[in-house]
Amino acid sequence: MGLRPHLSDGAALSRDQIEDNFADLTPALTHGQAHAEAARCLYCYDAPCIRACPTGIDIPTFIHQIRTDNLKGSAHTILSENILGGTCGRACPTEILCEQACVINACGEEPVRIGALQRHAVEQLMARGESHPFTRAASSGKRIAVVGAGPAGLSFAHRAAMLGHDVTIFEAKPKPGGLNEYGLAAYKMANDFAQREVEFLLGIGGIRIEYGKAFGGDVTLENLRRDFAAVFLGLGTTAVNSLSLPGSSLTGVEDALSFIEKLRQAKDKSGIKIGHDVVVIGGGNTAIDAAVQAKRLGAQNVTLVYRRGEDDMSATGWERDLARTNDVVLKTWSLPLRFEGDGAVGTALFEKSLLQDGKLIGTGESYALPADLVLLAIGQKLEPLDGVAIANGKIKVDQDFQTSVPGVYAGGDCIQSGEDLTVQAVEDGKRAAIAADIYLRGL
Repeated sequence: MGLRPHLSDGAALSRDQIEDNFADLTPALTHGQAHAEAARCLYCYDAPCIRACPTGIDIPTFIHQIRTDNLKGSAHTILSENILGGTCGRACPTEILCEQACVINACGEEPVRIGALQRHAVEQLMARGESHPFTRAASSGKRIAVVGAGPAGLSFAHRAAMLGHDVTIFEAKPKPGGLNEYGLAAYKMANDFAQREVEFLLGIGGIRIEYGKAFGGDVTLENLRRDFAAVFLGLGTTAVNSLSLPGSSLTGVEDALSFIEKLRQAKDKSGIKIGHDVVVIGGGNTAIDAAVQAKRLGAQNVTLVYRRGEDDMSATGWERDLARTNDVVLKTWSLPLRFEGDGAVGTALFEKSLLQDGKLIGTGESYALPADLVLLAIGQKLEPLDGVAIANGKIKVDQDFQTSVPGVYAGGDCIQSGEDLTVQAVEDGKRAAIAADIYLRGL
């Protein structure tokens, strides 16, 4: 989990301390460490780690290639299935995916560090600055529009470009990367890695990005269908769920993703004022990211509050341990009641909760927490969307990721295809691009 951070004892942390706190959480493996770790792999036949990876990377093969000093071949094995393999090596919850499936677990040993090995191979390739490892097929003469330069959109664009199509990505924000750039903790994506990875991805050629183009405003589905042969919607879930509670409009009651974005885009994080007491409401990895970063920024007391028990939290066990390592207090079985303060929040009130006949209810017993800042990490939802069928709050797609509109595809968090993870979004984009290619060629 990286070095022990500098934690505030009431005094403000220095700029150097804060920079150290937001350095790479899990530094890259050295050559020797990578060799030693690769040697632990059993190279299983019908390896369960492959089945546990949403993108289906041939994990035993890429690890064997590392062991035989074929780093270029190893990176190619990874990137052929997951073009954002660098980010996934840094931030993917491998502890609940490939590493959980590693057969070495059954021996009572730690699993092979698959994520760290994946990062090692991909970043070594990127560092060499050689030509892009994939080449484009002959031009199809077809133009495809992609909405959103997040993991799903970038994955779709790269695979479509490989297949010979010309791609234009329309992105609302000033930078590409989606949640990789704006929504992951800074210590997971240190050294501007998200942008370096996008630059590497664009090396395939045939992809153009237009920034400041928001869907539904400058860009409409009607216009895209008119001007392009196919469309991919990688919209994500950018609308934030809200709490309709007394005091929600007080200064200092903020969305956790906005807080994380502000941190990620700040050139000097020491200029961000955090306050003494921070309360984070939520139980997912975003809540953990917000809480840990608040602590590393210098907050003296950070409390993460969740309405159910810890086993019900969507944050992984690794993330919860990270929070505790950073002196974040986890309080469970607590329902938010209201926020109080004179213009700005000063107190957050909660009611203790329990399950009764399978229903979450309040017990009537309440408590208060001091709070200079309250960060809400209670999930996101799809922005209102017209023109395509919606089911259960997500864009409805068929087995080929095609929406209810012919020639319009979708993937990533805006559809229901699995866990809302970068690695799943990459797989969605890849498979949708292959399906769109078949559609465009009339096969």
